[in-house]
Amino acid sequence: MKKDVVIVGAGPAGIFTALEMIRHNSKKSILIVEKGKAVEDRTCPKHKTKQCVNCKPYCHITTGFSGAGAFSDGKLSLSYEVGGDLPTLIGAELAQETIDYTDSIYLEFGADTHVEGIGMSEEVKEIRKRAIRAGLKLVDCPIRHLGTEKAQDLYYAIEQYLLNHGVEILFGYACTDLAFDGNKCVGIYAEKGSEKLTVFAEHTVVATGRRGADWLERICTEHNVAHQPGTVDIGVRVEVRNEVMETVNKVLYESKLVGYPAPFKNKVRTFCQNPGGFVSQENYDNDLAVVNGHSYKDLKSNNTNLAILCSHNFSVPFNQPIAYAQKVGELTNMLGAGHILVQRFGDILDGKRTWQKELSQSNVRPTLPDAVAGDITAAMPYRAMTNIIHFIQAVDQVVPGFASHETLLYSPELKFYSNRVQMDENFNTSVEGLHCLGDSSGWTRGLMMASVMGVLMGRILA
Repeated sequence: MKKDVVIVGAGPAGIFTALEMIRHNSKKSILIVEKGKAVEDRTCPKHKTKQCVNCKPYCHITTGFSGAGAFSDGKLSLSYEVGGDLPTLIGAELAQETIDYTDSIYLEFGADTHVEGIGMSEEVKEIRKRAIRAGLKLVDCPIRHLGTEKAQDLYYAIEQYLLNHGVEILFGYACTDLAFDGNKCVGIYAEKGSEKLTVFAEHTVVATGRRGADWLERICTEHNVAHQPGTVDIGVRVEVRNEVMETVNKVLYESKLVGYPAPFKNKVRTFCQNPGGFVSQENYDNDLAVVNGHSYKDLKSNNTNLAILCSHNFSVPFNQPIAYAQKVGELTNMLGAGHILVQRFGDILDGKRTWQKELSQSNVRPTLPDAVAGDITAAMPYRAMTNIIHFIQAVDQVVPGFASHETLLYSPELKFYSNRVQMDENFNTSVEGLHCLGDSSGWTRGLMMASVMGVLMGRILA
């Protein structure tokens, strides 16, 4: 098969590349290759089974059209200060302009017009004052919340728009390798079961998301695509009662706090806050179960959950941060017999494991019913665990009650976007004809910035 542009991965970066090409009236032929299913065919059986059944060949929450975005809580961060390091590559002004433009596209396809976290400046000042006293930095960012169920409808509308405008999408095909002619990338190899496919293209866009981060790292190494190990985030998902987070939820919706707690001074941050949300499980390759969180527009719980992530950097002699994080996750999964582990914060401080009976007696009832009570400190590295404990205690000065005995910590929460592909401002890699976008490229984190990168790529290719 021959196309002008082949896009590997139908997450936000790949979707918006094709979408922006269409909006610029490009006549180039576009093919998207996605190993998962169409968004309307993606279903998680956990709603019926009440526990993860480890779907094969891929987890429907992380794989398929729109990537993890369709099953996440669907938060669009509307500030260039949030969402990765793309502004350092393209400039802050262009990043913010493109965020505003991309946001308008989301609105066209049905996003909620309401923006969280604006218009309460005095309350924000008070929260920031408490954060400063605690040694933390508050990044207040306007948020457009799609909601898990609304995000699926929105991405379905985009999917149909692409198909109706001539974009070809092959579902169920996994890209196995890139095709080369000398030092030039000329396409991809893919397969669906026993069926093998070769696609030749003038431009190859790899946008495989966090799910494909380790795959892209291997591809870069095998084909000498210039890249460097970057940061990997290891942490926990924290869950508290809504009453504890009430003020922050009302004023900011999502509080982004950053700190560098002693003694290690690693960067620790909050991420993906879900008021009235639900803790969820995602399955990656090799049956790795990781924790995440989402929130619906209509269905609400009594709890708020958010991630606390500790950044790790490796260079000499070890330079495989993704493999390191996977090992931490595998060890935690082993302790939980393949399930997510959950432990009360007070039990961690007391040096004891949590028992299921204790959870049933607590004010904070887990929203992930098949999480296994245990001891996450038996698997979490000392450095990361120490950072997380000290950070939670600092956040307690901003949000009283956050570090209570009954606060729940779920593990492992891992973010795989450590491979930083070297590119210029036009997203050209060291290999002619190859472009890398989104979270797997190491330049973005989250829906909006990945979408922005796709928009800019689409303009260049158009």
